[in-house]
Amino acid sequence: MQNRIMITGAGSGLGREIALRWAREGWRLALSDINDAGLQETLVQVRKAGGDGFVQRCDVRDYSQLTAFAQACEQRFGGIDIIVNNAGVASGGFFNELSLEDWDWQIAINLMGVVKGCKAFLPMLLASKGRIINIASMAALMQAPAMSNYNVAKAGVVALSESLLVELHDQGVGVHVVCPSFFQTNLLDSFRGPTPAMKAQIGRLLEKSPITAGDIADCIFRQVGEGEFMILPHEEGRMAWEMKRKQPQAMYDEMTVMCAKMRAKAQKGHA
Repeated sequence: MQNRIMITGAGSGLGREIALRWAREGWRLALSDINDAGLQETLVQVRKAGGDGFVQRCDVRDYSQLTAFAQACEQRFGGIDIIVNNAGVASGGFFNELSLEDWDWQIAINLMGVVKGCKAFLPMLLASKGRIINIASMAALMQAPAMSNYNVAKAGVVALSESLLVELHDQGVGVHVVCPSFFQTNLLDSFRGPTPAMKAQIGRLLEKSPITAGDIADCIFRQVGEGEFMILPHEEGRMAWEMKRKQPQAMYDEMTVMCAKMRAKAQKGHA
């Protein structure tokens, strides 16, 4: 391992914390985001933490920007050892309220952004026998109500990761997928949905979480080192996933009750 890592969505939140965690081990970091000021701040913190590297603006919807970022990694680092497809946006709303544009936006960033990241960097990873870390969500496994486009995009990231795990195994490339539950983050800065009430509800869940982005970055670093494929950083997430696998109908029933409560609350808000 030559200690070279690429992270998308590194300008804030979990992306920044992952950068800092690897920086503390002295890695060289290639950091991208659409938030230039956030990226510069991350690079300052990375250098203080003991790492170094460069930043490059990159919108993961645009494959040419990702291939340009990959070329920059080749030129500056001579390759890459780990890619972290972390860039993502939040979304919510009942299915009948979501527009097709909401769906296109969500899939383009949260799913196709990961597909394009893997595609652009795969030649270098095959050369270095590197690793792919894709950031999904517990929403990929649990499918909470009023988040259908987000659930589908993140479930796609898990399915992609499972496919790559199998396909790339014999070629020496490791694959990991991370499914965090709600955690303290600025994800709502990118939130898009038909109702302000939904944003407020998710905001309360994020604030109440006892786990931080830094905690999740520590968990990812540790479990990637242990070779774990599916990384579930939250205890309640692991318990819920275990329950769904053993008693899926019980979980669907619980989600149906939750949905009814959310609808009642939303209707109260409209009244």
